[in-house]
Amino acid sequence: VSTQSTWETNMSAVATEARRELHPFFPSYDEAFLKVSGNHTIWYEQSGNPEGKPVVVLHGGPGGGSSPFYRQYFDPKVYRVIIFDQRGCGKSTPAACLENNTTWDSVRDIEVLRTHLKIDRWVVFGGSWGSTLALAYAETHPDRVKALILRGIFLLRHKELHWFYQEGASYIFPDAWEKFIAPIPPAERNHLMSAYHRRLTGTDEAAKNECARAWAGWEMTTSRLHVDPELVAKAEGDEFAVIFSRIECHYFVNAGFFDHDGALLTNAHKIQNIPGVIVQGRYDLVCPAYSAWDLHKVWPKGELKMIPDAGHSCKEPGIVSELVKAAEKFSDL
Repeated sequence: VSTQSTWETNMSAVATEARRELHPFFPSYDEAFLKVSGNHTIWYEQSGNPEGKPVVVLHGGPGGGSSPFYRQYFDPKVYRVIIFDQRGCGKSTPAACLENNTTWDSVRDIEVLRTHLKIDRWVVFGGSWGSTLALAYAETHPDRVKALILRGIFLLRHKELHWFYQEGASYIFPDAWEKFIAPIPPAERNHLMSAYHRRLTGTDEAAKNECARAWAGWEMTTSRLHVDPELVAKAEGDEFAVIFSRIECHYFVNAGFFDHDGALLTNAHKIQNIPGVIVQGRYDLVCPAYSAWDLHKVWPKGELKMIPDAGHSCKEPGIVSELVKAAEKFSDL
């Protein structure tokens, strides 16, 4: 069956099937800190069934931190849900630290956590930057991954970063774009990520906070099909904004610490035997749908679910539904 016909069948199913909702909220049964390097300690929690199928949840950003509602994509009777805050964000310490904070440090941290929890293999769940990290981890340790559940695909290629931080998404949200570029003098706007990086890592605290709020505000404004004022307001808090913006910008000006552009696609042959689901909002402005399509073409076992009425957020109803279904799909692995 061709990629096109398989995709058309999947899209027809997405459009006609009844939508699922999150599982009711349930508490964690364990949380702790784990030292992963000389200067970094990560926070993690476990919830659901201690004897259940293990799944690790990789949050977005990088620098976004985790949220308790991530548990609710999974049936607590079936899954042992492991959630953690990546280096420098959420409850992990030290906050906003960029030293020894790269994609490959995070890949190693996932393995340290898996070994610490005495888990042999697990399902890996991640959206946005979490999909980037999930792919990097799976391509490095394919023998440890039962399945991949990915949302809002971000391959961290130059063209994706250019689209969102230089020219592209700016045409759809010109009003929000004006606010994004406002802290940067016109003479430096030919490379906005670099201009932001200088300020987010500089010693001028006022400039750092202003840029952090503007950087975070741009992403929060564009993350949903319909702008969510509550999400936008989150960017106004200096503590979250600085952590989120510093870490994101650090990763992006370093091209994700990959050795070449498009590395995750180049190495996709390493996950050819891993089943997966790709959930993508058709109108995702943060991580446009072409990346999900490009991944699907080189990873046939990655079943693509294109959501016709969604943007980027993992909270949008169509995306929630397909993520819950994906978790059910792999519950018997």
